[in-house]
Amino acid sequence: MLRNGTVKGKLVALPWYTDAGLLYYRKDLLQKYTAAVPTTWDAMSSTAARIQAGERAAGQSKLWGYVWQGNAYEGLTCNALEWLLSYKAGAIVAADGKLNVNNAKAALALSQAANWVGNISPPQVLDFREEEARKMFQAGDAVFMRNWPYAWQLLNKPDSPVKDKVGVTLLPKGGEDGRHAAILGGLELAVSRYSKQPDLAASLVLYLTSVQEQKRRAIVGGYNPTIAQLYFDMEVLAANPFFGSLPDVFANTYSRPSSITRKSYNEVSTEFWTSVHGTLAGKSSAKDELKSLESRLLPLAKNGAW
Repeated sequence: MLRNGTVKGKLVALPWYTDAGLLYYRKDLLQKYTAAVPTTWDAMSSTAARIQAGERAAGQSKLWGYVWQGNAYEGLTCNALEWLLSYKAGAIVAADGKLNVNNAKAALALSQAANWVGNISPPQVLDFREEEARKMFQAGDAVFMRNWPYAWQLLNKPDSPVKDKVGVTLLPKGGEDGRHAAILGGLELAVSRYSKQPDLAASLVLYLTSVQEQKRRAIVGGYNPTIAQLYFDMEVLAANPFFGSLPDVFANTYSRPSSITRKSYNEVSTEFWTSVHGTLAGKSSAKDELKSLESRLLPLAKNGAW
């Protein structure tokens, strides 16, 4: 399912587990309000607002419509890239290395997200990472959540307030003419060239990435295998029923532009999440932030491209 870790055609790592952004939702609340699982951000926003208002009127004062990762860190880069890609607004840098982040669709996507803050998302979402969002959702205080697959098993622990009440689906599209887009995550294992025991280390990597071990980790820990056949394994599906829908999620994944920007990626991502956070916090408009971001990224590239 995941490509092997290669650099210039040379195998340097093996995929251990994969990851992608998902939309979690409260099945019971959508059923209560006769609401469909949203397929667009507009539908998600309106459904979240309607259920939030209804539940608060019924006494659930802590309920919010949507929680996600809004802190100024790499997780915000993932969230924001999913918004941009869903609107077909590019991914900061195009495949040919040219900057493409300063455009009207990107501004629309970020402006929409900024409007969530304080309306369907709590103001403190600007400090949220994965666990803050997961804990609020698991406490029963949110209708929708963007998070990684790891959250599933925690949400369905025997003592979880939302056990058996949670559904999982693709992240919404940016309008009917948009697309589902999830940022690809995961981890690969490699052997250091400085290892004193390279053969032993390589044997460990082969064991950890084997079908048997990936199956065990999927069942016990909810880790997403990198071997396609395990998504159809009955024992894996019994432990993680939503794994059956993940092939569709992984078919709509996109990588961050690290292979294009190379050594500059960390700086590019930092500049990006800083601008996005500024928009979300209301410091300036998405249009102005993207224009400023472009001007800051240009010196990192050569003639506007990597």
